[in-house]
This record gives sequence, structure tokens and C-alpha cells, in this order.
Amino acid sequence: MLKIAHSELYHHPLPDGHRFPMEKYSLLPEQLLYEGTVKTENFFVPEALSEEEILGIHELNYWNQLKTLTLSPKEQRATGFPFSNELIRREIHIMHGTVKAAEYALQYGVAMNIAGGTHHAFTNKGEGFCLLNDLALGADYLMKNNFKKRILIVDLDVHQGNGTAQIFKNEPAVFTFSMHGGNNYPLHKENSDLDIGLPDGINDGAYLKLLEFHLNKTIDLFEPDFIFYQSGVDVLASDQLGRLGLTENGCLLRDKFTLKLAHRNNIPLVAAMGGGYSKKISDIVNAHANTFRLAQEIWF
Repeated sequence: MLKIAHSELYHHPLPDGHRFPMEKYSLLPEQLLYEGTVKTENFFVPEALSEEEILGIHELNYWNQLKTLTLSPKEQRATGFPFSNELIRREIHIMHGTVKAAEYALQYGVAMNIAGGTHHAFTNKGEGFCLLNDLALGADYLMKNNFKKRILIVDLDVHQGNGTAQIFKNEPAVFTFSMHGGNNYPLHKENSDLDIGLPDGINDGAYLKLLEFHLNKTIDLFEPDFIFYQSGVDVLASDQLGRLGLTENGCLLRDKFTLKLAHRNNIPLVAAMGGGYSKKISDIVNAHANTFRLAQEIWF
């Protein structure tokens, strides 16, 4: 059964005009239920991730500043979010959603989080709509509990997974693969184990050719036993922050290749949604929905 993390807490309201599309977190499950891709029993409600688990990745001082809302105004602005207790509560539930999804993926082969993909969160700071790093926390959980030993993080959001790269820069058991807009945010890139910087306006064919070559090679050489997939849809040509040229079908083919590769190699996978900032919310929701449709089709 495809298990999907989702909570009402994901729908945290933001000020009018804020460019982060919170409404996708309610519209996406509604769409998947309406079309019959999933049923209510496919969803699970995450709890709050424990402080002990959070501190496996994030520094104590940073976590204390988050939970007491004492980051400086400059540090808060870097995250892109207006801070509140509700925002921090939302974040730690999203974190548990990915960790719990990892448990389900061990059981069913795949699991997903309606939110997550918070790859700009470092050990000691947040930025780019990311406060804590769910991908890193999920990988840490699997390794510390001896569930898995070689974790591949496949980050196909249009923005480099700089926080994830920093967190695991000295961890040989985790391979960070980031394929992103080379001229896009963040201005300063960290060093992932493999970074593929893409030119502005790249089309479906060129994108998919690069992905297939590099991801196949990475699987062959690293031989991961678990994959976390950051499946941001800000690669679309319609995205306001993306600058790439992918069509919706190109984004679907990207997901199809990645998910089928994991399935074919019998590697459990957790997908987190990441970014998406197209002007039309329907473009965002449908592109994200394709990832869930494919997971259901490929595994079940």
C-alpha cells in the first residue's frame, strides 16, 4: 500500500501575497482522492519528531533558537517565512512525516510525504523556505537504527540541495546527488558528491539524457540500499523561480525514470515534494500529483 504523510498542520497560513504556495498542501490530497489514485487509508498523520532525533542532525543552539523564536530578524528573513510557534510545530511534523515514510518504504517499497524536501536547511541555519532538513533526518534515522547502510539522496529540485550537501559532506555512507539550475539560487553552492549544474532553458530531451546517464552511473557505482527523492516541480518552464524549460510531460518522465530505476533495482524510496512556484496553482498540483500517480502505478 502506498503510504503518504499528510497533516492539517501542513496548511499553515501565510500573509497574503506570500509567494510560497501553501494551498498546494490541501489541494494535492484532494485531487488524488477525487481522481481515485489513492483512498483515505493511504494517508497517515505524522506526529512531532523528537528533539533527540532533530539533534542527530541539527546543532543544539540553532534548534533552541528555532523553538524559542529567537533567531535574528536577518536569520528569519533568510528562511522566507514569518516566524511563529505554529510554523515551528508544522516543521517538526513534516520532519516526522519523512522519517515515518522511511519506515513504510522499508515495508512497502515506496512511501511519500505531501510536504518535505527541505534541502536548504543546514546543521546550524535555515534558508529558502527550509528550517530543518527532513531528507537528512530520514537518512540519519535509517543509519542509526541499522535499517540501511548506504543512502542516496536524489535531489531534482531546480535549486541545489546546499543544506543536504553541507550536512553530509564528511559522511561516506550518504551520497548526495543534486541536478539543478546552475545559475539559480543559491548563489553560493555547496559541494554535493555529484552536482549537475544545468543551463537556463534546458529542454526535456537534454535534461532527461543527463539524468539517465548520471543517475544510472551513480546507482552502479555507489550501490545504495535506500533512496530519498526530492521531487520539486520548479523545473517546469512555467515556474516563476525556475528558469529551466521542462514541460509537464518532461517532469513526468523525470519522475518515471527515477521511480522505475529504484523499483527495478529493488531499492526502497521515499519521495518528498520540494518546490513549485508556477503562477497557476493547477500546474503545481498536477505536476506533483504525477509523482504519486506513478508511484501507485509502478509499485502497486
